[in-house]
Amino acid sequence: MTTVSAALDVSCLPDYAHNWALVDVETSGLIARRDRILSIAVLTFGPDGAPTGDFTTLVNPGCDPGPVHIHGLTAERLQGAPTFDQVAEQIGALLQDRVLVAHNAQFDYDFLAHEFARAGLHLPVARRLCTLALNRQVEPPTADLSLASLAAHYGVPQTRAHDALDDTRVLAGIFRASLAEAVRLDLPLPLVSCPPRQDPRFAPKLPKTPCAYRNPGPLKPGNPLVQGMKIAVTGETEIARAELVARSVASGLNVMTSVSRHTSVLVANDANALSAKARRAVAEGVTVLDEHAFLALLADVRPGTPHEKHAPQAPVAAQPPATATATATVAASASVPRQAEPRPAAKPFGRRRVLVLGGTHEEAAASRARVVEMGGAAAINLSASVTDIVLLPGGEGDRRMARITSLGLPVHDPAWLGTPAPEPVDSPLGGGASTEVLPRGGVLDLPALPTAGRWHVAASWARRTDYEIDVVAFVLDEDEQVSCDEDFVFYGAPESPDGTVRLLCDGPTEQTVTIDLASLPPAAHRIAIAAAIDGTATFGDVGALQISLTPGSDAQATAQAALDGTTSERTLLLAEIYRRGARWRFRAVGQGYDHGLEELVRGYGIEVA
Repeated sequence: MTTVSAALDVSCLPDYAHNWALVDVETSGLIARRDRILSIAVLTFGPDGAPTGDFTTLVNPGCDPGPVHIHGLTAERLQGAPTFDQVAEQIGALLQDRVLVAHNAQFDYDFLAHEFARAGLHLPVARRLCTLALNRQVEPPTADLSLASLAAHYGVPQTRAHDALDDTRVLAGIFRASLAEAVRLDLPLPLVSCPPRQDPRFAPKLPKTPCAYRNPGPLKPGNPLVQGMKIAVTGETEIARAELVARSVASGLNVMTSVSRHTSVLVANDANALSAKARRAVAEGVTVLDEHAFLALLADVRPGTPHEKHAPQAPVAAQPPATATATATVAASASVPRQAEPRPAAKPFGRRRVLVLGGTHEEAAASRARVVEMGGAAAINLSASVTDIVLLPGGEGDRRMARITSLGLPVHDPAWLGTPAPEPVDSPLGGGASTEVLPRGGVLDLPALPTAGRWHVAASWARRTDYEIDVVAFVLDEDEQVSCDEDFVFYGAPESPDGTVRLLCDGPTEQTVTIDLASLPPAAHRIAIAAAIDGTATFGDVGALQISLTPGSDAQATAQAALDGTTSERTLLLAEIYRRGARWRFRAVGQGYDHGLEELVRGYGIEVA
């Protein structure tokens, strides 16, 4: 058995020396608030890598075991197993005062959090570490970051995939090798603080039924209500608020919990109400009706225009990325003769991943843009995939230079970006060699994913200690507005009620938004992903952010972009996925704003309390 006990002894390195609990769970599905744990394995180790305990068991979930073809755990096999509440205390004792380690750690953590909540017990996990996030920092030369690919790369034998005990043993070997690579590269560990999520009330609200009609705009005096109009209610009502809302929804209206410039009517019996909704309605010129006037109009709501239903996206062959000025070409009919298109000229940096150190913010941004222009990828952190260093004035004082020297990486002055030497044909591939590198504003047509597939849009940045960055997402309609407040996904509400959009925290300098395009309602036309910085710092202090698009949590990135050039901005629109006819597209945006997150949220139709 390959275990972390054979790893480099890091007990003398405080940043790496922790008590560890390596965990793997097999589950009946993918949604922690709904599905159940079927089996679990826990291996514990001390800071010196010595094993200190282990535990494994099947778990009777009391429900259908789900995809048996994946995990092989039939209802018959689970029949005599203990329920989770019968083994929870034993599991908790192994996790106590240890860092939870797992491959895609938020998945395992969320399932444990819900199972402990159902058992009425506290989940004793204060920090977790994801080996996926750790290897995204290391960037080993693998096709993807799946457990199987990493096991093959690090030489860890794998005998029974999707078996909790064997997966945990494999995880131990991968963690051993990954930790050694992190030490070699002097990388900070992506430890994540875990909130006490043992209360089931942290689960999302029940999903609101999406309104089937497009918003026809504001209500004009003397005109009837039209299906799709956005309605909000404030203050006391004569009939029960729930009944008023139910009747409005049944008539085809879109009942919101906040007011924006796209709200058609605010129902308020008190004309002098001082609520936030009333103040916003006055500021935006929204029609205000009392309850009786609204009910009279509700008796005769005119038909609206249904949201366009899009056919499922057909698979598409890989195409070159579009840019802000050029779009990807759709292949002509096979019956029309076509001339062979000339292959694009090879670029000098086709296999290079370049880290720029030093210089002013503007100089570093210009250098990274030049790297992309030459066909390479701009790195923002030191990793195993970095092939070259460009040293701008002041870069010699960067703390990473000592490690770069010991690794023997080639260091160039800025003139190298002007006339680089051609890349040798036999030069090693940098990490993500097949990943499309997009410039700021670059656009890519998305290929279709399987029904259960999700796109992952991750944002990462260089490590700092004096500020925090929050990544958020908005699900927007044709008017660039949210259809309901729950279409705003952020740290306080990290999952949309229907589960189509989720925010994952993979580390202190990495956050990911996952999107199930196949399950989005017809009203969803764009998913905007942004970042906001807390306090007085700006994105000019942060430097470059890297955006990556992947068709799964451990898949090879389809596209990536380095976004920088910001100065005084406190909010940054990072990327968007949007409809273009029946297809979806991805755009790396990089548009900054000096205002904070609150103003950005209001612009998308959400009132901030």
